[in-house]
Amino acid sequence: MSDIPPWFELAIQQRLDTVSARIERDPDLRVRRSEEAAALESLLDGLEQSRLPQYLDWEDKHHYRRALEQEQLYAQGLRDGVQLVVALLGEPQGPSLEEDAATAADGDSPRSAPDRDPTRHTERDSE
Repeated sequence: MSDIPPWFELAIQQRLDTVSARIERDPDLRVRRSEEAAALESLLDGLEQSRLPQYLDWEDKHHYRRALEQEQLYAQGLRDGVQLVVALLGEPQGPSLEEDAATAADGDSPRSAPDRDPTRHTERDSE
């Protein structure tokens, strides 16, 4: 998440923590966790005790990798969502900063233009 400002990264992390806490309390997922724990216990009962440390090491690495993947997916989804909103909103109406600079150099500031009625001609227009 290095291309995200630190304050935004903190906000993302806080959101992840909030959602994770809510997921931990979800009743349906509690049932699934219980089923998973029972299946794991059944698996470990049949596992040779000498192989248990290797399995637990693999399991830790597997879950850590999956957590990193999920975090990256969340962050990328957030970036994509922001880009979509920006694209849907389009560019703001009115002159761009480059146009402002170019017209200001010509002496005709676009900042004063909205006060002027484009249908009304002035002496300056006839020059």
